[in-house]
Amino acid sequence: MTQTQKVLVTGATGTVGRQVVAELLARGHAVRALTRDAAKADLPAGVEVVEGDLTEPDSLVPALEGVTGLHLITFGGAYFAPLESGPRILELAHAAGVRRVTVLHGGGPTPLEDAVRADDGVDWTVLMPVEFMGNALEWADGIVADGEVREPFVARLSAMVHEGDIGAVAAVALTEEGHGGQEYVITGPELLTVTDKVATIAEARGREIALVELTEEQAVARWRAAGHPEDVIGFLLEAYGNTPEVGRTVLATVEKVTGRPARTFEQWAAEHADVFKAG
Repeated sequence: MTQTQKVLVTGATGTVGRQVVAELLARGHAVRALTRDAAKADLPAGVEVVEGDLTEPDSLVPALEGVTGLHLITFGGAYFAPLESGPRILELAHAAGVRRVTVLHGGGPTPLEDAVRADDGVDWTVLMPVEFMGNALEWADGIVADGEVREPFVARLSAMVHEGDIGAVAAVALTEEGHGGQEYVITGPELLTVTDKVATIAEARGREIALVELTEEQAVARWRAAGHPEDVIGFLLEAYGNTPEVGRTVLATVEKVTGRPARTFEQWAAEHADVFKAG
């Protein structure tokens, strides 16, 4: 166990942020969580919840007091626009004595990540997870109501990662030496098709699930009906129909950084089995 440290986690109520908080707590560190609305944070006991907004960096001054590590996201505000406040946030972090910074990659170049990478005054680590296992929660309504999953490109391969493992890598990088200047691509331990995922969820919930493969045209029609803009639809077609190599390559990052194997989709499905069962 490393010496207890205090870490400020921004985006603490998000999918990854909650896992960073949980992992830091599990490792015995003090956690301060930044949110725009503390009353709605719903974070574990023992977490110091403070209000602040990354789009208004000076609001972070009290939150940064006494922390040695800082976890950042690249989007902020009510509309999750790319943050332009990176230089000021880092200036304040330096003044507060922050030594380590992690930043959750936003899927492409962003001003905040660029600012972090250019900063030689802190040990920074960029976290680059592939597809989240939690994306399978999108199937829950269809599974509960109709016992089926309807998806295109069911043979596509994914090295999807458990969100808890993203949090674990972040927690180590925020509290231990040796991770400065690193870019960590974080994956799960296996390649899975949609067929594999559905079968795993069926096993976890104890009932069969039908998999209906949609044509590309059917998928586009469904996404449009759901209100997705055309640029998002284009991204989904590319990501699902032509998954980039990074998304379908298993890496040992989790084990190398944390000392334990990455969690499997079977474990994730068991943890979330009740979500896929009728009430």
